[in-house]
Amino acid sequence: MRRWTAPHHERKATGRKHPVLDFMFSYYSHRPSRLERWHPGPGVVLEGDAALAYLKWPVYRRTPDGVTLDVEAFARERANTIEFAGRLLTATAGRAPRLGCFGLHEWAMVYRQRPEQVRHDAWPLRLGSEGTDRVVESQRVQCGHFDAFRFFTPEARPRNAVQPTRETQVELEQPGCLHANMDLFKWAYKLDPATPSELVADCFELAVAIRELDMRASPYDLADLGYEPVPIETAEGRAEYVRRQSAFAEAATPLRARLIELSRVLAAAPVAAR
Repeated sequence: MRRWTAPHHERKATGRKHPVLDFMFSYYSHRPSRLERWHPGPGVVLEGDAALAYLKWPVYRRTPDGVTLDVEAFARERANTIEFAGRLLTATAGRAPRLGCFGLHEWAMVYRQRPEQVRHDAWPLRLGSEGTDRVVESQRVQCGHFDAFRFFTPEARPRNAVQPTRETQVELEQPGCLHANMDLFKWAYKLDPATPSELVADCFELAVAIRELDMRASPYDLADLGYEPVPIETAEGRAEYVRRQSAFAEAATPLRARLIELSRVLAAAPVAAR
């Protein structure tokens, strides 16, 4: 994971901001040091003296064979998170991907804002403020992901086809959504250290790739950083977006399945302990 964490540490030390990659360490709250730390996941026994270092985490226990994750203790401690993650991920996996939102959530987040209000104000809008507003007004905005919708400007929210809330998240989340697939990383680390670190890393790397598309399709001009735009204001750009969105939905499917299986293993642990 140091290919991602080392540059982040360097940027932070020098006060440099990155409008694409900082998101992975600011919006997502998993510290870089935790990304760099390896955990084996349930059912693995670590042998040797070095394994004793894992006992500093209360959810590990010592056995005659070595050190292992105390699944029952972890399940009791994180019961609510395990239940919600399993329910959300299972509901999402059971739906067909819906494509064609064209990443308009990023445009709706700056709709009718003054230049000084724009989140990434160090970077210009490709079409300017008026051009950006016209794109929002000319397209059907249909974002069903609450954690994207909550950042819409007040003027943009009535334009959305649905009005998602935290309470309707399980009902609305679907596997074509870029943010739902990025959030596989969030559910992986919320179950840390029970999540095998290889799975956390796989989810993180998928989230980075999706984030790059998210910002390439955004209204910002990030070409100086090497991110060529996916111009969703054009028919060609929208077609490219849908192709990439479909590929990410396919790539997310096995990761979501692995997280669902993990949640089932963890949810079953307290039952087995009684």
